[in-house]
Amino acid sequence: MKVYTKTGDKGQTALIGGKRVTKNHPRIEAYGTVDELMAHTALLMDMLKDKHDKDFLLWILDRLMTASSVLAAEGDAVKKIPQVATDDITRVEQRIDEMESILEPMNSFILPGGHPAASQCHVARTVCRRAERKIIGLADDRYDVPAEVTGFINRLSDYFFVLSRKMAKDFNIIIKKWTPVVS
Repeated sequence: MKVYTKTGDKGQTALIGGKRVTKNHPRIEAYGTVDELMAHTALLMDMLKDKHDKDFLLWILDRLMTASSVLAAEGDAVKKIPQVATDDITRVEQRIDEMESILEPMNSFILPGGHPAASQCHVARTVCRRAERKIIGLADDRYDVPAEVTGFINRLSDYFFVLSRKMAKDFNIIIKKWTPVVS
């Protein structure tokens, strides 16, 4: 099977289910941003050594692919693909709670940076937030978006933030607190 089909040369692509839409359709914007998040998540995973963190990120990649598929499907095709479940959201929350149990409480905003892995967590977090905005926009345009997809993506941005703090601890990074400068 060839990678290129030439069917998109005129600015259209097919959703799961066969319907053709423009490449800037809200569904394409939403799942395209999730795809970008997957690439950033994979890069982050490749930066880490901790097996538990890597395994969790691999699971996240699987769930993101599922979310992307749900966003790309329309009509009866939605029933034929895996779904994001409430248990997926719960699993992310449990991992956040595990990490927070070993971290100092936060008492200020923090600035990204200090180590490439911690910075990559923040890149993933911000792309995740953009994906969430695209997904909410899709739902606002009256397209069906399961609440579990929105909830999972929302929780995932929190996960990446807490993971950045865990990376700081793992790599002995001094987190830079944001101190607003008042003129």
